[in-house]
Amino acid sequence: QVQLVESGGGLVQAGGSLRLSCTASGRTFSGHAMAWFRRAPGKEREFVAGISWNGDITDYKDPVKGRFTISRDNTKNTVHLQMNSLKPEDTAVYYCALKGGSYYYTPSRPLEEYDAWGQGTQVTVSS
Repeated sequence: QVQLVESGGGLVQAGGSLRLSCTASGRTFSGHAMAWFRRAPGKEREFVAGISWNGDITDYKDPVKGRFTISRDNTKNTVHLQMNSLKPEDTAVYYCALKGGSYYYTPSRPLEEYDAWGQGTQVTVSS
């Protein structure tokens, strides 16, 4: 079983930046797509960004395109989410996830296709 641990959340003013990190242990990381999801207060958990096993393919939810960048370092079993130009509506608990299933190497958006999750890290953007 894989363990995922997120870090880097915090409180930031609108327009600021944060960099989230997720470190994996316990199972092969490099062959799997990874993704970041978030859950805002009172809302369902939603896809934010995903990256293929080798970093060649990335996918972003429309509201974060051009502001967020997902990247990975397979030598360190880590995936990052660089978040710039943050807005109050980005406030949420952010989760990293490792994809399972038949097409585990390419990112996708349905959360049920991810079979390992971190505990989440809080991001709060003040106006």
